[in-house]
Amino acid sequence: MKQDIKELCKSLRLAYVADVYEQISFDTPEQFLYELLQEEIKLREQARTTRLIKKAKFLDKKSLQDYEWNEQIRFPHHLTKEALCSLNFIKNRENVVLVGSPGTGKTHLATGLGRKACEQGYEVRFYRVAHLVEELEHALRLNQLSTFRKRMEKVDLVILDEMGYLPFSKEGAELLFQIISEFYEQKSIIITSNLEFSQWNRIFTDSRLTAALVDRLIHHAHIISFQGESYRLSHALSKRN
Repeated sequence: MKQDIKELCKSLRLAYVADVYEQISFDTPEQFLYELLQEEIKLREQARTTRLIKKAKFLDKKSLQDYEWNEQIRFPHHLTKEALCSLNFIKNRENVVLVGSPGTGKTHLATGLGRKACEQGYEVRFYRVAHLVEELEHALRLNQLSTFRKRMEKVDLVILDEMGYLPFSKEGAELLFQIISEFYEQKSIIITSNLEFSQWNRIFTDSRLTAALVDRLIHHAHIISFQGESYRLSHALSKRN
């Protein structure tokens, strides 16, 4: 009988019912069926979230739940922590730019927002900017840029981490500009950077390209600045004392 139930569930594309039906308490037929179907939905959602997080390729498991908010994080006047964490910026295809010194929590916050987006069913991709440029340059050499663009069509949120840590070649800068331009008003972007916009000429050697890129990024953007010294450095020093 159990095997028959599994076959029937497979035919009906019920992925979890055959595994959990024995765990559901039985008071009335309606209550049993309701709780069984609720469990199927819950497990489907959990599996979907797991798939989305895996596809996003975050570098760690950091989340908003373990993020340490502090007074050194400066929000623009039109944005609150609650509004940011609601992820309405994704629905509105707006950008978030996190600017500040290394080690102040920018990547943790970007990852936490991205992980929550996955939990809400959004397609997310996380890139260290230098790695993305390398991937774009490799795709160009193999004549596969169109394949990369196709992979990004259904993505809702792109996280570009560590903008400004390494300069790019002219070709790499132009490829990154093209991709970000294609995302403009089509997807949301979260960028973390240790450089103010006025310093981006250090990584994009073409001043006109830099100006055009910044213009696209900040047109629909929430810019959050991180003040103070590195959390990592402070933590390391406190452990030595």
